[in-house]
Amino acid sequence: MASENHTADDAVNGFTRPEMYTKNLAGTVDAYDRHVFLCYKSHVSWPPRVEASDADPLPKRVAATFKARKNDMPLKTKITVCEAREEAGFSDGDVLIFPDMIKYRGLEESNVDSFFEDVLVNVKPWTAGVPEALSGSHVYVCAHGSRDVRCGVCGPVLIKKLNEEIELRGLKDQISVTACSHIGGHKYAGNVIIYSPGADGKIMGHWYGYVTPNDVPELLDQHIAKGDVIQRLLRGQMGPSVAEVKGADDQKVANGEDTSKGKNNQVESDNLSSKENVAGCCQGVNGVSCCRSASLEQTNGIEETPEAHKKQGSKVSCNWPALQQRDIFTAVGVLGAVAVIAVAYKLYRRAG
Repeated sequence: MASENHTADDAVNGFTRPEMYTKNLAGTVDAYDRHVFLCYKSHVSWPPRVEASDADPLPKRVAATFKARKNDMPLKTKITVCEAREEAGFSDGDVLIFPDMIKYRGLEESNVDSFFEDVLVNVKPWTAGVPEALSGSHVYVCAHGSRDVRCGVCGPVLIKKLNEEIELRGLKDQISVTACSHIGGHKYAGNVIIYSPGADGKIMGHWYGYVTPNDVPELLDQHIAKGDVIQRLLRGQMGPSVAEVKGADDQKVANGEDTSKGKNNQVESDNLSSKENVAGCCQGVNGVSCCRSASLEQTNGIEETPEAHKKQGSKVSCNWPALQQRDIFTAVGVLGAVAVIAVAYKLYRRAG
């Protein structure tokens, strides 16, 4: 009976649901420079709006302070709740910061203001805490089932599969897997964020969507082990948005399709750092589009046709003779002036 229920859940809200792979993924994460995770309770206990719940004063205070101070922060920052796991060394009130790879312990309602002032606004060590270095790779999986049933179905299955594959590879002490709250884009479940060192040792943050248990070995063996990004599942990454970094032409990576065609993708907002952290944001409440439209291409650039290249080439070739003629006239004028001065000087000497 349990197996039948699981199959039904998977068909409606899980990895075989009809909407899987129907949306383009590239550009569905807005630009950001820093990601802060607040460790808080278990994902099964989170209410739909953990950032607005009176029963959860710490996340609520953090969300309110973020809203009040976000314009003072020099870095574009995301704040997300993640599960506190004592066995992994993450307790309630611990704060994890990426790409800094730093953990602070003991955030409470009473010291939230000082944490924001010191760490997030002034980018200095927290006067009320001691920074601890994080190591290895950190994987976050949205499992916020009370917010959206799709993540509630997909998230725990992915976490279980990740831990199994990590155990098989003997990497338990190198890779951490943690459930997190709403990060935007429930329709792309399973949603996975990976913070791990790149080839140059720099910490990278990549967001993946439509992840299934079958994709887990590839995430571990290709992305984490080799630094190879899984393009077909990529939603975006830490830093400038896909459109800002590569231009819209490079957004042909999602599901093997060109995302410049069809409807614009909506950048999804996460719960604590959303501008609308009390209103619904599963459909991209910020309304920011990362897709390139045909009309924008026509107004901002030359149409990519043979005729256009001919027109552009004719303009360039016509400019060269004009430039050469102008330079010749200038040179002749300068030489003429020098000659006049020389003759005048000779006449002056003879007269003397």
